[in-house]
Amino acid sequence: MANGNRDTAPPASLTDNEETKRLEAKSQEIIKKLDKESATRTFTGAMKKFFFIACLLVSAYHLYTATFGPPVTLVHRSLHVAMILALGFLMYPATKRSDMMKPSLFDWLLAALSFSVPFYIWSDYLGVVERAGNPSNTDMVMATLLVTLVLECSRRVTGNALVVLSLIFIIYGLYGREFPGMFMHRGYDWASLSNHFFANTEGIYGTSVSVAASYIFLFILFGAVMQKCGMGQFFNDIALALAGHTKGGPAKVAVIASGFLGSINGSAVANVVTTGAFTIPLMKKTGYSKEFAGAVEAASSVGGQLLPPIMGAAAFIMAEMISVPYSAIITWAAIPALLYYLSIVVQVHLRAAKDGLVGLPREQLPKPSDVMGRRSHLLLPVLFLLYMLFFSGTTVIYSAVLTIVVTIVVSTFRPETRMNPRDLLDALADGAKQTVSVAVACACVGIIIGVCSKTGFGLTMANTIISLGQTSLLFTLLFTMITCMILGMGLPSIPAYIITATIAAPALAKLSIPVGAAHMFSFYYAMFANLTPPVALASFAAAGLSGGNPVQTGVASVKLAIAGFIVPFMFVYSPQLMLINTTAAEGLWVAATASIGVFLIAVAVEGYLFAPLPSWLRVVAAAGSLLLIQPGLTTDTAGVVILAIVLIFQKRRAKDYSR
Repeated sequence: MANGNRDTAPPASLTDNEETKRLEAKSQEIIKKLDKESATRTFTGAMKKFFFIACLLVSAYHLYTATFGPPVTLVHRSLHVAMILALGFLMYPATKRSDMMKPSLFDWLLAALSFSVPFYIWSDYLGVVERAGNPSNTDMVMATLLVTLVLECSRRVTGNALVVLSLIFIIYGLYGREFPGMFMHRGYDWASLSNHFFANTEGIYGTSVSVAASYIFLFILFGAVMQKCGMGQFFNDIALALAGHTKGGPAKVAVIASGFLGSINGSAVANVVTTGAFTIPLMKKTGYSKEFAGAVEAASSVGGQLLPPIMGAAAFIMAEMISVPYSAIITWAAIPALLYYLSIVVQVHLRAAKDGLVGLPREQLPKPSDVMGRRSHLLLPVLFLLYMLFFSGTTVIYSAVLTIVVTIVVSTFRPETRMNPRDLLDALADGAKQTVSVAVACACVGIIIGVCSKTGFGLTMANTIISLGQTSLLFTLLFTMITCMILGMGLPSIPAYIITATIAAPALAKLSIPVGAAHMFSFYYAMFANLTPPVALASFAAAGLSGGNPVQTGVASVKLAIAGFIVPFMFVYSPQLMLINTTAAEGLWVAATASIGVFLIAVAVEGYLFAPLPSWLRVVAAAGSLLLIQPGLTTDTAGVVILAIVLIFQKRRAKDYSR
């Protein structure tokens, strides 16, 4: 969703200029190697101007439709997909050997063909809709063209994983009679299947494209405007000012800055290289190992997509899929996300204490008052957005448009954040470019969703997961977790969530788990596929910057993110953690006991609290954290007692070590 941020260069007093330039160059190499979404062409001359104008027109169309209303559904969604496909074919080369400076004639042809589909729908809208169950030959040709264009553009933009998965589902839809057992279905011919992708809102032009054409586009545009006026620099500076001087300060700076930025930009790999080019050298300079420094950045960057208010745009998909207000998603996600970051902060603090690592000198750090004085006004658009979402009663789309306007106005309050007309145009163009990777993936995932809706595969998979779990909630959760992580491997975050929510979340919903908890459970494990080897793109990107071993960095990332693997079980067993059907007092109690749980698991993983923990006490601490997964007077009391035992024992042990 976002490439690098021009405003995130570290203060000169903290890093060497040559080192900074080297890491910035290395960042670009890493992001192009690991993040297909960022491996775009670099245009010059007339082509640069043409593409810039095209991006402005795309942004103008979406702002206009958000303000004054879109055309009829299929026309609007098909035009959105056509514009995104055209930009994608021009931006992304077909192969590694393709020209990285200008599109080929074939690219221009594909871009032009992309507009033939919405033109056909617009010219015969009623006919296309009425023939949905009995397509004409022309309908089938246009549907085949649409599927082909979407698959090819997705291959260029996101890589092979999503395309291969889509093709597997297409084969499943065509040859359902050949599949064994409960996975067998009647099978559909290509005319019926392709028309399902094309002529209704259950295929390519389904919910995911609807959200991409409205909420996602606008909030990516909002993020582009915020970045242009210096929000990235503000996040870095305030993190340095607040935590840089503390024990292991640079790691805490990485956690805070990556969390803030990740919530806005939504791409774990891009977030790693954006903030990691600054924070990883500081962590290594302080004394953290290469692998641990990379792991901190990777775990923190992935977690940004779990953090309200924007959550990397996945929250909009979730809100649309389960038909709840966007404000509800923010409310549900808040406490679990804070628990995740609490665990990381505790672990980096304990690691610093164990290894005797100190913070950065205060004289090299910005002062909180100076940072807030220069850039605190940039928080106003975020506060305005939260007000609009929770209290105004207006739609999310209208709130997003107004927030973009407010951001532009607020940026004029200080000279260092003020945008000139060119900056604003650049932000509008950047917003369109950054949307391409997300929107293309949303269109491609529509193929998978279309097959699921046509064949009933989602219900079949839910029944399979439940049967494997043998009606045990714990085993069903474990199988769902494994399914989500496998499906999420190598996929961008948003399509990973959509696929896992379609296939895995229904299994949890059938066990009377609140639908919000079921979807959030799927979302968490789809995100963590970016951390877990063998396909751990965020960890590998961080290892590339730190110079550490990629697999060891991946393992260290999983250890740091361990709370993220436990918290979803907590809010499934205790929906009060998501503030679902609960009072404020109950929510606070559950949050407090959950905080104790993530503290204990952090202590168990690091094996340190005031002094090294003996092995048996690490096991006891881990058991205490697991007891707090399921709420109840007995388990909560046992967890608190174990915390007291660990604290008392380790305080005494620390005295012995100090003698």
